[in-house]
Amino acid sequence: MRSLWRHPDFVKLWTGQTISELGSVVTRTALPIAAVITLHASAIEMGVLVACASVAVLLVGLAAGAVVDRVARRPLMIVADAGRAALLLSIPVAAYAGALRIEQLYAIAFLEAALGSFFDVAYRSYLPALLPPERLLDGNAKLGMTGALAELGGPGVGGALVQVFTAPIAMLVDGVSYVASAVSIALIGTAERAAARVETAAGLRREIADGLRTVWHEPTLRAIALNSVAGALFGNFFASLYTLYAIDELGLSPLLLGIVISAGGVGSLAATVATGPLTRRWGLGPTIIRTRIAAAAFSVLMPLAGGPPLLAATFLFIPQLIGDAFRSVAIIDTLTTRQLIAPPRLLGRVNGTMHMLIEGVAPVGALVGAALAEAFGIRVAVWVAVLGVMGSIAFLVFSPLRTLRGVALAA
Repeated sequence: MRSLWRHPDFVKLWTGQTISELGSVVTRTALPIAAVITLHASAIEMGVLVACASVAVLLVGLAAGAVVDRVARRPLMIVADAGRAALLLSIPVAAYAGALRIEQLYAIAFLEAALGSFFDVAYRSYLPALLPPERLLDGNAKLGMTGALAELGGPGVGGALVQVFTAPIAMLVDGVSYVASAVSIALIGTAERAAARVETAAGLRREIADGLRTVWHEPTLRAIALNSVAGALFGNFFASLYTLYAIDELGLSPLLLGIVISAGGVGSLAATVATGPLTRRWGLGPTIIRTRIAAAAFSVLMPLAGGPPLLAATFLFIPQLIGDAFRSVAIIDTLTTRQLIAPPRLLGRVNGTMHMLIEGVAPVGALVGAALAEAFGIRVAVWVAVLGVMGSIAFLVFSPLRTLRGVALAA
């Protein structure tokens, strides 16, 4: 079968999603910098700014899934990109007029995250309309590459834009990137399949409930959801502790810490190449379980880190590089499994439910991890995080995933 790089419409989707993903990371980097440098925001104001994005995901995640199942998904992605472009372009306009205020950044952070939720759910649900089932794994792996590239280059691009052009102008460039993403997706010519749309008179709440019931009553989807939520809860302990642990507890320099963190992006990028061969050999379910176990096993090195800074950095570098690679394989295979198992008319709601659960529990994990570290020390909190992630794998082991091989996957 021909490479997906020779599939014109997939390349357009990949290009649009890559630009959009990079834009999201740049926004995540540049928006707080704009608040600090341009508006001299206080610590409380910065906390509210970060919380706005999390609250948006919690409020719209489920609704996004229902909307995605009601409408054509490609136009929805275009509208989401256009909306985010307009929001970000309003920052340099307001700054130039001397009218930029922190309240405007609150609103932009909230609305940008909300539109990002619609885009993410839509593109994950649109791919099965573009590719046959046997090409989904390859498509998800290539789309997963964009996340790794964005994490590798996005923060640096955002910081460089602020350094060279000032924060408001950086948001101007970011806004233009969303326009480019919208144009790329608009050029896709493949029509969506009829199964990708829902014709129903049921209310929005009824449709949301259908998605929740589907995730809970389908054994494989339920196992994936429980593992994902528990993994996100404990995994996000590191969100509030990682920098503090590396610098204060282990004595790493900012340079060493930057190298360690970048290893995760390298590992995730490598995973996009390894996913296909591993999954064709083991099958979808066994690959998810085995790579989750491998990633958790490597994470044990984190709380064991110690000694001279270079040695301690090695204990963090290995799980970042290898552990993130295994974790990324599991994520790609999990998304492919959802696309294959979920009823096509409910796929948007299933993806919306997963998106809301994972993203919504993230700030809870960060707060709980910080509280544990404050009460018992950072290393204890890191151990709890590692053991919690390990325990969450039981949801997968004792589920139908053990024997799920999936469709015949294209090489």
